[in-house]
Order: sequence, then structure tokens, then C-alpha cells
Amino acid sequence: MSPFKLAAILCFILNTQALPVFSQDLPDAVKQALNQNEIPESAASIYIHEINTTNPIIAFNSDKSMNPASVMKLITTFAGLELLGPAFTWKTEIYTNGVLKEGKLQGDLIIKGYGDPRLNLENFWLLIRRLYQKGLHEITGDLILDNSYFDISIENPAAFDNKPYRSYNTFPEAHLVNYRATELRIIPEAGNNSARIIINPQTEFITLNNNLKLTKNKCIEWRDTLDTIIDIDTENNHHATVTLNGDYPIACGEKSLLLSLHNSQTYTLGLFKKLWKQQGGVFNGKIRTGIAPDEKLPYEIHQSPPLTEIIRDINKYSNNTAARQLYLTLGTVSGNKPATLNKSNNAVRQWLKSKELDSPEFEIENGSGLSRNERISARHLGKLLLKAFQSSVMPEFVSSLPILAVDGTMKKRLTGTDVTGRAHIKTGSLNGVKAMAGYILDKSGKRMAIIFLVNHINSSNAQLAMDKLLQWVYQRP
Repeated sequence: MSPFKLAAILCFILNTQALPVFSQDLPDAVKQALNQNEIPESAASIYIHEINTTNPIIAFNSDKSMNPASVMKLITTFAGLELLGPAFTWKTEIYTNGVLKEGKLQGDLIIKGYGDPRLNLENFWLLIRRLYQKGLHEITGDLILDNSYFDISIENPAAFDNKPYRSYNTFPEAHLVNYRATELRIIPEAGNNSARIIINPQTEFITLNNNLKLTKNKCIEWRDTLDTIIDIDTENNHHATVTLNGDYPIACGEKSLLLSLHNSQTYTLGLFKKLWKQQGGVFNGKIRTGIAPDEKLPYEIHQSPPLTEIIRDINKYSNNTAARQLYLTLGTVSGNKPATLNKSNNAVRQWLKSKELDSPEFEIENGSGLSRNERISARHLGKLLLKAFQSSVMPEFVSSLPILAVDGTMKKRLTGTDVTGRAHIKTGSLNGVKAMAGYILDKSGKRMAIIFLVNHINSSNAQLAMDKLLQWVYQRP
């Protein structure tokens, strides 16, 4: 054999060995888990790619257009970090519309929102406390909400799944306090065979009828054992009467039922009156919408925590409303205000194109994944994760994802196994959709981007197959 031929053969062997093993097939354990749960392989899409390598390890149905459910939040949060910056904050401005003298405002108090996703109970209390400490003690006029920073249509909260009072169906708004959520904290008291319920926040616009009965049944799908009846009095500030009937297993311990009972006006008015009175303030007015004056400086400004904290809520706990608030904010990056879904869509698509990540199957509606229309392929999502790992915001992005068997939506997955703590994985689920995407370290210390999407009527049973894939990637030779 000539030296030239020998060199060519050796070069071929070395180059072949340097490439990762590529497969369009599924690991046997994953196949068996899908088959066991009556999920056809055609309904699954998988993409696995080692960081800093050329070819994927597995690309199975990876170009198929799929509904990703909440995994779509990876697009929104990565775009947010790059377009807005990790230190970005939202503001809430307070204006006085009238004469303020000796602590008494002869006029209205205006709250102008800019989409703060973390204006929760604690931060709203701090804002009100600062107003009182600054010297404002009495308001003779009304409370005015300025929601003009977001230009979005008012949708039917029952449109998605016919559950209008579930907190995840809360729509984004420029001024949004505590996601308009009302917590019903159920506390079983075995001693007197009753269930105590604490309402938070408890305002004058909520009445509760507690007819729950304690049982010794197992705690399985406890929400389904409750018969929740909600009556809204539209003639009386949208006063909500909530009646809880049914059984509650003692074994469940304390649980919280989160409901969205009020619109922003009723929710803000009830909470403001309660907290303002606790400070010692006087206010007997009503609430209405309006526009803050352009010619005046704000009386007080509240700044949200930085975006790095916000995206932890979005990804670790799959906060839909916060994701939608962030998505709308992306449309204002160029200074083009007010925010609209169309502007956000254009901003995200331009950003993806700038990173060479545009793809024909991609469809984004609200950025949260709470959608029947959003689409992406596993390969497209995999390439995005590879780009994210090379980005300057990689540490903030990866740390926002749930840690396997440690926290967030992955806290109870594969606990006590070899893969505990070795993966950062975002999960997603809808009726007919189960998804996961993120990063995993294998046993040799190599890091992989891993995506597994299932669109099928039996997708709720896909978790076993996903766990098997995580274990396979960790153990693979």
C-alpha cells in the first residue's frame, strides 16, 4: 500500500472517530416507555446535541412542527436577557392630580403601570407605605389606573380551557397587582373535623362560604374533589362570592387554591383601601381608568427587581402571566410604544434572525406557551439552547431553569438517582402536549442540550419516557 493511500485511510478513521455518534433512532428504554403508555413514536420529537460539537447525538423527528407548551418560555426569557439586559427593571409611577397640602390631596391619585411582573402583595405594600411616609395621608378624590403602556385587546379568560377563574388564565396588563390572584389557603383541622380557609388578600369585595368536609381518603387530585362555585355581582364592584363544597382529604395537609376573581379595578381598589387604611391613611373614593399627565413629574416611582430575578419565576415555576408581561415588554425595545403583541412578535423574529435562528415552522402568540397556536421544532429549540450557552447572559439564563430533583417544576423528578442535580430542565404541559428542554451533564462531565416534545392525546403519560431519556443521556458511553 502506498504511503498516500495509508495516510488517506488514517485521516478518514481519525475524522470519523472525532465526530459524535449520530442517530435518527430512539434508545430502547425510551421506545419501551412510549409504547407502554400508548404514545406512538411519530408523536415524539427529540434533539440531543453536545455543547461545542458539530453534529447532534440524536435527531428524531427533530424538524417536525410541534406545540412546545411552556417550553416556549425559553425563547421569551433568552430574548429578554439579550434585548433588555439582565439588570432591566420595570417601573410603576404615582402621580397626584390636584393640590397636595399638609398631607391632604385635593384631587385624584394616579397609578401608571409599565408591565411590572413582580408588583406582588409585598411590593405593593411597600409602595403604599412609601407614599404615606412621604407625607401623603388623605386622598379626597378617586384612584385612577393608567394602563395605556400596553395596547392589547380584552380577551375572554374562559377561551383557552373554559376555566376563567384559574390564575394561569390572567391576561397581561400594564398595571397588574399580584397577578390579580386570590389565594384560598385550606388548612385541615382534624381535631374539630373541619377545614379552615384563609383568604389572601382578604378585601371587602370577597365573601366565602366554606362547606368543605374532611375525609380520610388519599390525597389524589385534590382540586377535582372540590366543587367551587363563583358568583360575581357586576352591579356591586364585581363583588365575588365563593362557595366551596365537597370533600377534602386530611392527608393533603395545607394546600392553596389560586383564583382570579376580579378585574384590575376591583382588585386594586380593594387592596389599596385595605393597605392604605392600615397605614393610617384616609380614602373614600372610587376607582376608574385614565391617563397620567405628561407635563408632571411622578410623585413616587417604584422599581421592580431586576430581570434576572423575574425570569427565575417564569422558568422555574412556569409563571404564564409574568412571561406574557415580559413578552409584551420586548416590543418596546426600540422605543416604539405602546406595547402590542404584533410589535413583540416582530422584535422576537428579528432577534432570532440576527442569531441565524429563524425557522419556517416557528409560531409565537404570547410568549408563555399557554397557546394552541405556538409552534417550534426540537431542532430549532436545540440550536437556540446551543446559542444561549455561548451568550454573555448564559449564567443568568441557565440558572433560571429548574434543577432536576432540586427545585421548581423538576423538584420531584428522578430524586435520589445518579442524575439528581445534574440537569437544568424547563418543562411544559397542556392537554395533548408534554415537553422538556434544557441542559444535562453526562457521567463524564460533557454537557448536552436536550429537547423532548410530545404532541398526542396520551402525552400526560410521557414523563416516564422523558425520565428514561435523561438517564440514558447521563449513562451513555
